Amino acid sequence: MTVREELERAEHGRLSPLAAFADQSRGRLRFEEPREEDVRTCYQRDIDRIVHSKAFRRLMHKTQVFLRPEGDHYRTRMTHTLEVSRIAGTITRALGLNEDLAEAIAMGHDLGHTPFGHAGETALSECWGQPFRHNEQSLRVVDILEKDGQGLNLSYEVRMGILGHTGPSVPETLEGQIVRRSDQIAYVNHDIDDAIRAGILTNEDIPRSISRLLGTGHSQRINTLVCDLIRTSREAGSICLTPEVDKALRDLRGFMFERVYRNPVAKGEESKARAMLQRLYAYYIEHPEALPEDFQPQLSFDGLGRTVCDYIAGMTDKYAVDKYTEIFIPSGWNVRG
Repeated sequence: MTVREELERAEHGRLSPLAAFADQSRGRLRFEEPREEDVRTCYQRDIDRIVHSKAFRRLMHKTQVFLRPEGDHYRTRMTHTLEVSRIAGTITRALGLNEDLAEAIAMGHDLGHTPFGHAGETALSECWGQPFRHNEQSLRVVDILEKDGQGLNLSYEVRMGILGHTGPSVPETLEGQIVRRSDQIAYVNHDIDDAIRAGILTNEDIPRSISRLLGTGHSQRINTLVCDLIRTSREAGSICLTPEVDKALRDLRGFMFERVYRNPVAKGEESKARAMLQRLYAYYIEHPEALPEDFQPQLSFDGLGRTVCDYIAGMTDKYAVDKYTEIFIPSGWNVRG
């Protein structure tokens, strides 16, 4: 028996019958022959494939809410991803579900985010003429774009969890549903933390009806939400919050849209970011030969618009600014003599 088989057998002994067991996965896009030296389950292998990918490394230089903030302590897509993973891990462990599957989904869920957050998503949607959704792009990254067009060949359950972390498609596994909830819990609360750091909010600004139920501080709110979800899900056999806490979370999200996500201070540079990405898109549509060499083969089977979207979506904030500067901003002219 291989180490992998021992780990798979151990899952059946320690996890809930409701868990997604690694040896019952629906498999990968392309079949891979099991190797005798395997020491990881399929979900553990997927975690490593994601963490070692180029798209994952780029998350550290992509905006969460505040565009290119001055300061080292604002969240990025990378830190957001890690916070989602930790919250999901706490919940899955408490419910006896598969932590490895939840971690793999969490690590991959935002790989398709554009530079400059949702402003970039809006810009590409307007340019491309059809909705550009980051969850769909995240699936495209792991299925196709990584490893020079080979993709990461992840397990079905991980792929569907990535796709369903937001939007109308809800993951089939409870682990995927936990990541979906953990994403909401993480971003609302850490965005409050960042907004307070930026001087846009204070804790006292949060409506008392929400604070009375969820708590008055960052850790209190997360603890309330996580504990409520664990207790309620245990009783229900599905992933859910009590109606009161669920409403408080929705109200808190609505408050954040009103005070932060549409705040002219937090979002003051978004119009510039959108315009910059739109101009980059137009440039590469007119000059496809300027696309990097590794994107050139894609033009023949994905088309120009799709290929340009993939290239721009993969940019970090800094890279997008650098390319814009290189293409559109005149360089200084040094006169000798």
